Amino acid sequence: MQRLDIHRRDRGERALVTLTGEIGPGTVPLLRAALEQCLRDGVTVIDVDLTTVGSCDAKGLDVFLTTSRRADRVHASLWLHHPCVQISRLLDVTGATSRLLADPAHPVPPAVLRELLDVAAAGPPGGGTRTTGDQARASAVKDGIRLRRLTRQQAEGMTEEIADLVVTSVVGSSGKVCHERGDFLWRLAASARRPGFALLVAETTVLVGCSFGFPVGPGARSERRLQESVQRITGCARFLLLTQVVAPQHPQHRDIARRLQQRLLADRHVALGVALLRPADDAGQAVYESWDWLNQGDMVGLPGGGTPCLLTLSRESELRLPGPRTAVPGVASEPPRPRRAPGQRGGAVLGE
Repeated sequence: MQRLDIHRRDRGERALVTLTGEIGPGTVPLLRAALEQCLRDGVTVIDVDLTTVGSCDAKGLDVFLTTSRRADRVHASLWLHHPCVQISRLLDVTGATSRLLADPAHPVPPAVLRELLDVAAAGPPGGGTRTTGDQARASAVKDGIRLRRLTRQQAEGMTEEIADLVVTSVVGSSGKVCHERGDFLWRLAASARRPGFALLVAETTVLVGCSFGFPVGPGARSERRLQESVQRITGCARFLLLTQVVAPQHPQHRDIARRLQQRLLADRHVALGVALLRPADDAGQAVYESWDWLNQGDMVGLPGGGTPCLLTLSRESELRLPGPRTAVPGVASEPPRPRRAPGQRGGAVLGE
């Protein structure tokens, strides 16, 4: 069953309608009733905040269009704010963007804009009208960029879009592009099968970043050697194995990466993030270190015979871990690596 929370705040003749959840067959009647009530109450501008809406179907779009036409007849208006990528794409495909999406030609008063951002940052409001069912965790908007947790079903629907972020950062032949895309899709599919898998996206009206991972702990048999080695080094028995992709074209790509990583650790209630890179990938390691990851050296003795470089990230609310140690079982000590300027791609890091 789908769930939709609807919360309304009135400011004179203007109403801010905050939606949280999914807009689909089971929740469209609630949405229609709430918007029609705004018009019956004499509201002249309806601002619909979609920050915490994960998806909307054609029937949901029809409700917005129908309400907008009815609003025109009584000299009122309806505007959508902060739609996710799926809703933005639906608006574009149907040609409804100019009619429904708020833009600089229809400015939001400062007080209402502050309220839009405050509601988004606070998460789902209390009260409101709701149906039963599950929903993804609420997203948050900062500087026009939202972070949103995807359900497994939503992640499957955006797999190709997420993979497009990979190929935009690949330079070279089409064969290399295909290799990078195929390798990424394999890693994403393998991670998605792990218990506790979580995927976050950063988006404006398009996808601008992605981070995903899964927890590893004492009960994870397939990762037991890794878990034991990380615990010896850090003292942490449970951590999140992360892979992230950050779109290269966005000017805030570094801040997006940090926010995605920290939010993912917080969502999974773990104090430590772990990444494994190729030992020779100096550029990738430098990028991680620019995001405040600590280089713990090369790990030995893991299944498969490889010696990946171990990097760790502490949650902002936790104490920082000590730097690389020497003579620790499971880690090959080595002198510090020279840092390279971020902007080169390497390992699992894409887009810096």
